[in-house]
Amino acid sequence: MNRIDRLTGIILLLQGQRVITAEQIATHFEISVRTVYRDLSALSEAGVPIIAEAGIGYSLMRGYHMPPVMFTEDEAAALFMSGVVTEQVADDSLRLSLKSALLKVRSVLPQEKKDYLHRLKDRVGVWFRKTGGHERSDSLMPIQNAVVRRRCLSIRYNTANRGVITSRVVEPLGLVFYSRQWHLIAWCRLRQAVRDFRLDRIAAWEVLDECHEGHDDFSVRDFLLERIESHELTPATVIVERDVLERFRAEMPCTPLSEESLPDGRVRLELLAFSLGWLTEWLLGFGVRVEAIKPPELRDGLRKAALAVAECHAEKSASV
Repeated sequence: MNRIDRLTGIILLLQGQRVITAEQIATHFEISVRTVYRDLSALSEAGVPIIAEAGIGYSLMRGYHMPPVMFTEDEAAALFMSGVVTEQVADDSLRLSLKSALLKVRSVLPQEKKDYLHRLKDRVGVWFRKTGGHERSDSLMPIQNAVVRRRCLSIRYNTANRGVITSRVVEPLGLVFYSRQWHLIAWCRLRQAVRDFRLDRIAAWEVLDECHEGHDDFSVRDFLLERIESHELTPATVIVERDVLERFRAEMPCTPLSEESLPDGRVRLELLAFSLGWLTEWLLGFGVRVEAIKPPELRDGLRKAALAVAECHAEKSASV
C-alpha cells in the first residue's frame, strides 16, 4: 500500500472509531508505531482535525467527515466475494440486509466497475454443506441486535439435542459461527454460568425489553479457547483411502494435526479427538476405506462395532 492510500485509510479508520491508539493503527496497516506518528503528523499539517488524548488515543474532531471515497476495482470485488461467502452461512434476516448493503455499494460504482462485478458474479460461486439448518430462518439479525444492545432473551432450548426442552432467560454476550453452526454465547440465569447455545437447537426465542448489566470483561475468544483447552483431547491415527479423503476432511469431527501420503496411495492422518466413542461411530460409516491405527481402544472399538453390526444383520437375515 502506498502512502497516499494509507493516509486515506487512517482517516477512514479514525472516522469509524470513537478513539483508537497508535498501536492499533500500526497493527491494522502492518507498519511501525513510529510510521503511524509520522502519518498522523502529516495529516494534521494537511488540515485534518485529529485530536490526541494522552494515555487514551486519537480521534477526529466531531463533525468532520471525509468526502465519499470511491472503491477500487479490487475493493469492490473483495466486498462482493465476502458477500458471496457470507451468504452461505446467513439466514433470511442477514441475507436480506447483506443484499441491500451490496446493492447500495454497486449503485455508487462507475459503469466499468459495475460491468466488472457483473462478469464476476456469473463466474464465481461458493457452496458447502451446512449441517443442521433447523434454526429459525429469521433469527441471526434480531439475536445479533440483542447481543449489541444487551437485551435479554427468553429461549426454549433442546439440551444436547435429546428432545428435552428447557425454558430459560439468557443474557446474550456473543454470536459465533464454528463447526458449521451458529452459536449464541450467553449467561444462562437457569444454570448461573456462561453457556454455548447452538441456534439450531433453540426451539423458540423472544427478545425481551429487559436489558442486562455487567460482563464488560467477557471475551468470546477467551471463552472458546478455554472450552477447547478444557477438553480431554485424545490423539488418534487413521489411514484413509484417497478416493474418500475429501469427504473425510469435510466431515471430520475432530482436529487434524498432520497428513502423510503413503506409498500405496493412501493417506495417514494424525488427529485430536474429543470423543473416541463418537469418532468410532463416525469411522464405521467409511467401512474398509478407513483403517484405525491407534490408539488401541479406537481400533478395538471399531472392530467390536463392526462385529455387532454384522451380527445384527445376520440375525435379521435368518429371521426373514
